[in-house]
Amino acid sequence: MFQLPLRRGKRRCDVKFDDCVGNEAVVFQSSDPIFSVRTDGSIVAQGEGAGLDEPVQFKLTASGPSTHVWETVVQLALIDPPSLLQNGNEVTEEEGKVAERKEASQAPPPVIMFSGSSPNSSRGLRRQKRDWVIPPINVAENSRGPFPQMLVSIRSDQDKDISIRYSITGVGADQPPNEVFNIDPVIGKMFVTKPLDREHRSSYHLRAHAVDMNGNQVENPIDLYIFVIDMNDNRPEFKNQVYNGSVDEGSKPGTYVMHVSAFDGDDNTTANGMVRYRILSQTPHSPIPNMFTINSETGDIVTVAPGLDREKVSQYTIIVQATDMEGNLNFGLSNTATAIITVSDINDNPPMLTSRTFSGEVPENRVDLVVANLTVIDADQPHSPNWNAIYRIISGDPSGHFTIRTDPVTNDGMVTVVKPVDFEMNRAFMLTVVVSNQAHLASGIQSSLQSTAGVTISVQDVNEPPYFPTNPKHIRFEEGVPAGTSLTTFSASDPDRLQMQQTIRYSKLNDPADWLSINRTNGQIVTTAMLDRESVYVKNNIYEATFLATDNGSPPASGTGTLQIYLIDINDNPPALIPRESQICERVNKNVHGVNITAADADTDPNAGPFVFELPNFPSSIRRNWTISRISGNYARLGLRYQIYLEPGVYEVPVIVSDSGNPPLSNRSVIKVKVCPCDEHGDCTTLGAVAAAGLGTGAIISILICIIILLCMVLLFVVWIKRREKERHTKQLLIDPEDDVRDNILKYDEEGGGEEDQDYDLSQLQQPDSLEHIISKPPGVRRVDERPIIPESQYPIRPVVPHPGDIGDFIHEGLRAADNDPTAPPYDSLLVFDYEGSGSTAGSVSSLNSSSTGDQDYDYLNDWGPRFKKLADMYGGGDD
Repeated sequence: MFQLPLRRGKRRCDVKFDDCVGNEAVVFQSSDPIFSVRTDGSIVAQGEGAGLDEPVQFKLTASGPSTHVWETVVQLALIDPPSLLQNGNEVTEEEGKVAERKEASQAPPPVIMFSGSSPNSSRGLRRQKRDWVIPPINVAENSRGPFPQMLVSIRSDQDKDISIRYSITGVGADQPPNEVFNIDPVIGKMFVTKPLDREHRSSYHLRAHAVDMNGNQVENPIDLYIFVIDMNDNRPEFKNQVYNGSVDEGSKPGTYVMHVSAFDGDDNTTANGMVRYRILSQTPHSPIPNMFTINSETGDIVTVAPGLDREKVSQYTIIVQATDMEGNLNFGLSNTATAIITVSDINDNPPMLTSRTFSGEVPENRVDLVVANLTVIDADQPHSPNWNAIYRIISGDPSGHFTIRTDPVTNDGMVTVVKPVDFEMNRAFMLTVVVSNQAHLASGIQSSLQSTAGVTISVQDVNEPPYFPTNPKHIRFEEGVPAGTSLTTFSASDPDRLQMQQTIRYSKLNDPADWLSINRTNGQIVTTAMLDRESVYVKNNIYEATFLATDNGSPPASGTGTLQIYLIDINDNPPALIPRESQICERVNKNVHGVNITAADADTDPNAGPFVFELPNFPSSIRRNWTISRISGNYARLGLRYQIYLEPGVYEVPVIVSDSGNPPLSNRSVIKVKVCPCDEHGDCTTLGAVAAAGLGTGAIISILICIIILLCMVLLFVVWIKRREKERHTKQLLIDPEDDVRDNILKYDEEGGGEEDQDYDLSQLQQPDSLEHIISKPPGVRRVDERPIIPESQYPIRPVVPHPGDIGDFIHEGLRAADNDPTAPPYDSLLVFDYEGSGSTAGSVSSLNSSSTGDQDYDYLNDWGPRFKKLADMYGGGDD
C-alpha cells in the first residue's frame, strides 16, 4: 500500500513500478474511475480533486504481457500549497519549498503491502510472485520528534487468514547502530526512535519480514531504503583561517592571484551544501576599494583593476565570506577567512645616481684603494635583483686602472684603483659611469637619464723611489781579476722628473763574499778582492750582489738593484787524486790488477780533463815496482809490475797528474798503498792486514809470547786466590766460645714474608738469658721449640793456646758432648707458627703428609745417636 500526497491545484502524482524487464507492455488499471494511470506509472486526477477532503484509497493493478498480475493499494491525501503570506509576512519561494518539505514529512505514512495472490488463481492458474519496487522512505535529519516517530506501515494481504508477525533487519535495526528503527510486530508499524544525522549516516537499508506464529516465512522480505533528508545544520569551514597569495605589481585586470576554499558538511547536491564566496572588505582601499574580485563558486581571486604598485601599497588584506544555501544571506550559514595578498616587486624603477658629477683623488702607485663613492636611489625592493646596482665605466679609462665595486649594504658604487697610476703619465682621469640593475627593467620601462654620471679622478704626485732600468743587470768577467778592477756602472733613475729635482746616492746592500764596492754618487762598481769562480758564494758560475739607490725626497725613497756577474773559468786549480789510501795484494792476481784512481779538478772544461797520469822518475824504485795505466780521461789504474813481490806493508807511491788547461797544471800526489797477503778472492787476510800495518814476523812472534805470559800470570793469581779461600775455611774451626754457633739460634713468634720482610729488629734474634718471657706468655698457641729446662752437659774447655796436635782431639770431644746433650738443638719438638708472611719463596708445608699406616721399619733410628733416642723409643721400640 502506498500513501501519496496530492498537492491542491496539481492533478498528478507518480507511482514507481518495476517488473525487472523494463515495464514492457505493462497495463495499469485503477479501481477508482476518478483516477487513471498512464503507461509511465503516473496517476492523473480526472476532476478538480474537490472530493478529496478526506484521503481516498483505491486499488491499482498492473498486468504484464502474460498472465502475471500485480496489485497494490494507493491512498491519496490532499494537501494545501505553501501560502505566500505567513503570519502576515511575505514568504519567499525558498521558504515555500521548506514548508512544502515539512508538510510532506507530516503527511500520513504510506502503507506497504506484501504482494498478494493472482485473480486467476481460482481457475487453477498460479501466478509467479514478483515484488514491488518500494519507493524510498525519506526522514528529515535533526527531527525534534516526538519519538518514536512512525515512518511506514507494513501489511501482508494474508493477515486476514492467519496471525502475522513483522520484523526488520539491517544496519540501524539489529545491527549497529542498534535500535534506531523498530517495528510493531503485530500491526507492522515501523518507527524511528531518535533524531538522525545525515552527516553521520545518510541512508539505511533494512529488510521487512513477515512470518506466522510458528516462525514460517509468509511473504518474501521487502527491501526498505530510508534516506535521511539533509537539513542546513553545518556552516562552511575554510581549510585555513589565513591564506597567503601574491601578484606582480602592474598586473593587468583578470590576473589570477590566489584560491580560497571552504567545505560544508551538508549535502552538496542541495542548496544546504552549495557554498558561494564574496569579498567583504579590502585594506587598504588604494588605489580603489575593489582591486580584487572572487569567483563566487570556485573561490579564485583575480584582479579587476589596474594600478597595483608595490612602491605605494606592498600588501592587501581581504576578508572573504563563504555562505551556503547558494549564497542566500537570509537562510544560509556563513564563515569568514583572511586572504593576505603580497604585491611582488618588478623592476619598474631604474636606478638613479644622486648627482651628475662625482670626483675623487688617487695617490700614484697605489692599488686596492677606494678613490670615489657613487650614490644611487632605487625605489624597488631593497636587496633584490631589481634593486642591486651594477656600475660600469664606459669611457675615460682605456688602460683599466679603475673598477667600480657595489657595496652590498648601501648599494653605493666604490671606485677602486686596481692598477697603479703614474703622475708623470696621467695627472687626472675623466670617467663616464653608467649604472643599471642586476635584473632587466620591466617591459615598457625606459632607462632614466640620471643613470649616467661623470667621475673626475685627480692623481696625486708622491715621492717615488729610484729604479734601476736594467734589473737585474748581467755582466761577464774572468775570475782572478785583481782588486781595484772597475766592472761596470750600475746607476738608477728617479721617476719624479716633473716637479721634484732629487739627488740619488748609492750603497751596497748585500755582497756575500765582500768582493765589490760602489761609488756613492755615480754607481761605479769596483772589485775589492780577487774574484774566484770556485768560491762557495758562486752558484752556477754566477756571483750575485744587491745595491741600494736612495733619493733625498721627503720622505726619502729607495730602490734596489741586483748585479749578476758571470765568472769565466781560468785554469787556476791543479787536479787532485782520490782515493789517497788503498790496498793491494803482495803478488799479482789474475783477478785483481791494481787500484783504480780518479782525478778531480775544481776548474771546468777546457781546464779540467782529460788528465795525464804518470809515475816520477825519482826514486827509481817507483817505476821499477809500480806501473800506472790510463783507463779513461779521468780514471787510471795503479798496480805492481808483473812478477814483482813486495813485503807486506804500507808504501807511499807518488803519482803526477796533469790537466788539459793552456798551459796545463800538474800536481804530485802521494797514494798510501797497503801491500798484504790475499786469499783466492783477492781480499787481504787477517794476518796479512796486520803485516800490512807495518809489523814484521819477529814483532808478531814477540807479541804472541807476551800474550801467553800474561795469561799464565792471570792463571797463577786465580789458583792463589782459591788456596787462600780454602785455608780461611779451614781455620774457622778454631773459634772462640763467644762465637759458638749455638748462640746463633734464632727464635721467632711468626714467620716473616720472605725476602720482602726486611724490616726487623736484629736484637730479637738473640737467645734470651732467662725464661721469664716464656712463662709469662698468655695462654694459646705458642712456639715450643725452646731449650728444655734441664741441666746442660759440660763441654770441654779449650786450651788458650792449643797445640796443633790437640785440635783433632778437641773436635772429637766436642762432637761426643754434643751428641749426648739433649739440650742441643735441633730439639725433637713440634714447631707452631702463628703467621706465615706473604712473598716467601718457600713452599707450603701443608703438602707434607704423614701416615701411621704401613710396615715402615724405624729401627734405624737407634743408629743415629742420642739425639734421635726419643724417636727411636717412640717408633722403633716395638709395642712400647
